[in-house]
Amino acid sequence: MTEKLRLLLADDHAILREGLAALIESEHDMEIVAQVASGREAIDKVRILRPDVAVLDVSMPDMGGADATEVIRSETRATRVIALTRHADQGYMQRMFRVGASGYVLKRSAGEALIRAIRAVANGDTWVDPSLAGPLMSRLAGQGDPGASVDATRGLTEREEQVLKLIAWGQSNKEVSTELGLSIKTVESYKATALRKLNLRSRTDIVRYALGQEWFKGEQSPDRV
Repeated sequence: MTEKLRLLLADDHAILREGLAALIESEHDMEIVAQVASGREAIDKVRILRPDVAVLDVSMPDMGGADATEVIRSETRATRVIALTRHADQGYMQRMFRVGASGYVLKRSAGEALIRAIRAVANGDTWVDPSLAGPLMSRLAGQGDPGASVDATRGLTEREEQVLKLIAWGQSNKEVSTELGLSIKTVESYKATALRKLNLRSRTDIVRYALGQEWFKGEQSPDRV
């Protein structure tokens, strides 16, 4: 029997928290080991239970998700964190990734998106809510085929940068290939070359690099007011 993923869920809205807990518990490979209503409670439970993934509301009383994430990630690398939030603002997302979160899920799309995020993060990947990636993908898709153009600052071709940007936004190799009209093998080749040039190893490294380059800056959710 496969060991289940152990999760902590932190949200000060009891009804939402209970609903998400029921959703997670319905998955055959997941179990909730603790539910809490504040960041401080989340830290205390993580110290005792060491869950695989902590799903933290960004805005909670006593201590918010960002501060709790920073403490959790400084004390244990075993527990990975997913931010659960109503905020589509890029500032919130950048702060959560900077303090160590591995995923960012909007409450309005929580459900299947949260389940996908949990599995991705538990597998060592980074996950960003798909609704936040729309404008970026549209802009990249309109740039033509700049594969031979070289970025003198970082040594990447523009196509390599396109691939990394989409990966930073949580897209799989297959999704990138569809978006850019490339084969999966070509996408994998661009990705491998870019990672080698930048000395990066994982999706988490890519997201941190993207934050440093401000690739997320100015990008908005399509329905953001």
